[in-house]
Amino acid sequence: MSHDHTSPTEDNYDYTQQVGHLLRKVYQRHVAIFQQHVGDSQITAVQFITLCALRDHGPSAQNDLVRYTAVDQATIRGVVERLKARDLVSLGPDPTDKRKVIVMLTEPGQALIQHTTDNAVRITEMTYGQLNPAERVALVYLLRKMLDDTSQS
Repeated sequence: MSHDHTSPTEDNYDYTQQVGHLLRKVYQRHVAIFQQHVGDSQITAVQFITLCALRDHGPSAQNDLVRYTAVDQATIRGVVERLKARDLVSLGPDPTDKRKVIVMLTEPGQALIQHTTDNAVRITEMTYGQLNPAERVALVYLLRKMLDDTSQS
C-alpha cells in the first residue's frame, strides 16, 4: 500500500480541464481581442459596457451600474472616474435623492459608442472563433443557464 499524500480524486484533478479555468482563459482571450480591435486604445471592455449600459438605461446611480454590468462597486467607481476624465460621462445630483450621484452619458460618450459598435460586433465574432452558428447559440444558452442556476446559492 503506497503512502503518498494524494487521494485518487487529487490524482485525477487537472485544473486545466476545470470549467472555471477554461472560462477565465476564454475571458482573457476576449479581453485581448477587445483591446486589439476596439479602435480606441484607451477604452477597456468594462468601460465600453458601462457606456452601453448608460445608453440602454439612461442616467444611472453607480449601484445600478453595478447591477447592469456585473462589475463590482470598487471597479465601477474607477471606471466612472476614468470615463469622466475623458468627458465620456458626466455626474450630477439624482433628482429624486440629492445625496445620490447619477452618471450620465455625454455627447462624446454617445459618439464613442456609435464609432465602436461595428468593432464590438467584429470582436464578438472573433471571440466566437471557429464555433459554427449552432455552437454559438448553444454556448450562449449554456452560459445563461449556468448564470440562472440559483440552486447553488
